[in-house]
Amino acid sequence: MNHDHSKKIPDGVSFDRSGSQDSLDELSMDDYWKELENIHETRGNNHEERVALVVKEPDEGELEEEWLKEAGLSNLFGESSGDSLESMVFLSTLTRTQKAAVEKRVETVTQTMRKKNKQHQIPDVRDIFRLQNDSKGKVCDGSEPSAVRTSENKNETHDGTKGPKFSLGTDDQKSLLEDMPSSDTDINLEISFAEQAANLKDSSVGKMYKGGGGDTLLPNFRLPKDKTGTTKIGDLAHQDMKKVYSLALIELTALYDILGTEFKQQKAVKIKTKDSGLFGVSLSLLLEQDQKKVPGTKIPLIFQKLIAQIEETTLETEGLLRIPGVATRVKSLCQELEAKFYEGTFNWENVKQHDAASLLKLFIRELPQPLLTVEYLKAFQDVQNLPTRKQQLQALNLLVILLPEANRDTLKVLLEFLQRVIDHRDKNKMTLKNVAMVMAPNLFTFHGFGSKTIEQSEFAMAAGTANVMRFMIQYQKLLWTIPKFIVNQVRKQNTESQKKEKKDKAMKKLLKKMAYDREKHEKQEKTPNDTDVPQGVIRVQAPHLSKVSMAIQLTEELRAGDIVARFLSQKSGNVQTLKKEEVFLYEIGGNIGERCLDDDTYMKDLYQLNPNAEWVIKPKQS
Repeated sequence: MNHDHSKKIPDGVSFDRSGSQDSLDELSMDDYWKELENIHETRGNNHEERVALVVKEPDEGELEEEWLKEAGLSNLFGESSGDSLESMVFLSTLTRTQKAAVEKRVETVTQTMRKKNKQHQIPDVRDIFRLQNDSKGKVCDGSEPSAVRTSENKNETHDGTKGPKFSLGTDDQKSLLEDMPSSDTDINLEISFAEQAANLKDSSVGKMYKGGGGDTLLPNFRLPKDKTGTTKIGDLAHQDMKKVYSLALIELTALYDILGTEFKQQKAVKIKTKDSGLFGVSLSLLLEQDQKKVPGTKIPLIFQKLIAQIEETTLETEGLLRIPGVATRVKSLCQELEAKFYEGTFNWENVKQHDAASLLKLFIRELPQPLLTVEYLKAFQDVQNLPTRKQQLQALNLLVILLPEANRDTLKVLLEFLQRVIDHRDKNKMTLKNVAMVMAPNLFTFHGFGSKTIEQSEFAMAAGTANVMRFMIQYQKLLWTIPKFIVNQVRKQNTESQKKEKKDKAMKKLLKKMAYDREKHEKQEKTPNDTDVPQGVIRVQAPHLSKVSMAIQLTEELRAGDIVARFLSQKSGNVQTLKKEEVFLYEIGGNIGERCLDDDTYMKDLYQLNPNAEWVIKPKQS
C-alpha cells in the first residue's frame, strides 16, 4: 500500500508555507506520512492477534462524577455528601474560574442523580459554595461568581495573627496582571492560567487570535525569576503532589471551559494484556519486573537500553529516527529480546542503529495503553485547538502534571533524548520539525483507537499533533515546572487544615488536667525556630554531612545554593563524599509537606512565605 500522502492534502486547509526555518514544509509532512506507512507495514507483518483497547463512552453525568472523584471532591455527592467539611478547606482555596468549573460539574451530577432517583443526599451546588463562603463570614448572593479573597494580602490570617503572604484571590490576580510588566514570551506562573485567559477574553485590547497551531518559528518562552524558588515535578512530597494533581485537573478544566474547548477524559475498559515480557507490556508491570533487577528504577530498563544503544554509535547519523530499520530484522530482534533480555544473554553488538531506533518507536506504540494515557490522549491532541501558543503551553504544562508518574518519567527521558538528537541537526539533518513529524504518529496514532482518527481529517491531525510534539520537545523544561499559583494553593490548604487540627486538639486538651495540659501544650508548641534561634536566623540541619547543624543569618542575597556550599566547605575527618549536585536544601513543614529547593531560591523571601518551616540538607531521592 504505497499512497503518496503528500499529494492528498485537502484543498480547503490554509497552510502558511513561509520560508521560516522551522515551518512545516512539504518535506516534513512527507516524513509524517512515510512514518505512518512504516507503522502500518510493521503492524501488517505482525501476525500475532492484538486485542484492541476498548474505550468506554460514559453515560450522562458519569463523566462529571468521575471528574469530581479524580479532583478529590467525591464527598460533595453520594452517600458521603453529608460529610463534606473536608472539601470546604479545598474549595476555599479555589479561584473564581476553578470554582465555576467545579460548580458546573456538581450541577450536572446533581441533575443526573435526581433523574435516576438515587437515594443519596443531593446537595444544591449553591449551598455547597454558600457554606464555604459562610465559613469565612462572607455570603455569596449568587449574582456573580465570588472571588476567593484571602486575608494574606494584608499579611493577616483569619484569626488575626500575622501570617505568610501569598495571594490566591481573583481580585489580587487581576491587580497583579495589571501591575506586572508582561511580555508575549513571559510565562506567568503566579496567576491562574484560566484567570489569565478570562482576563484576556474580557479585555478590550486583548484580542484572542486563532491559528495557535501554526507553523512559524516557535516563541522563545521563558519563566521570569521567582525569588521563592522554582518548583519542579519531583520536588514535592507525595501528600502535596496529590493536592497538586487535583488542582491541576480543576485548573485545566477551567481553562478549557473559558476557551470554549470541550475537555472529556476517556476511560479504558480493562482488558487482558501480557503479564510478562518487554513489548506490549504495561509500564507498571515492566517497572515491577525491572525493580527486582535494579531497585528504585523509574524508567523501563529496555527503554533505557535502546536509547543508550542508539547513542552509543553517534547521534550524527543522517536520518536518525526517520530512516526505518529493516522490518524482518527488527521483528527478529524483537523476538530475541523477549527471550534473552532479562537473562542478560542478548548480543547488543548485532543491533544496528536504525534497528534500535525502530525498536524504540515500536516499544512506545506497543504499550497496552498510550504513553500519554487513554484518559488524556485526546486532551493532548486538542491542545492544538487552543487560541494562543501561550495557552497551548499552559495546557500542556497541566497535562504533564496529570500524567501517572511512570508515564511522565518515561516521557521526560524520551523528550530529553529527542532534544539530544536535534542538537546534532547540522550532521543528522533532523531538525525540531523533522523529529516532531517522525515521532508524532508513534505517540498519537494509538492502535487501540483504530485508524479512524487519522482518516477523518488526515492533514489537520498530522499538522496538529506534530505541532503538539514540537511544543513538548521545545519547552520540556517549562512543562515539568509546577506553577507557583498551584503551590500557593497547596500552602493555603495546608495552613487551613492545620488550623482545623489545632482547634480540634485544643478542644481535647480542655478535657485534661490543667498542669498536664500546660506542660504538653508547651512541648508541642515549641519549634526549633522558637527555642534558641534569634530573629532573622534559621537553623539548618544536615544529618548526612560532617557539620550536622548550623545557624544561618538571613540576608537579602542569601540563596539556597550558598547554604549548601557553606556546609560542604566544612571539612572533617569523617566528611561524607557528597558532591554539591548530590545534596539539596529542603523546606519541610509549616505550610508545605516537603519541597526540594533550587539553588537560586532566595532564603529570606522563602522564610517570609513559610516562617514555621524546618530546613534540612539531604540527598534527593531518586
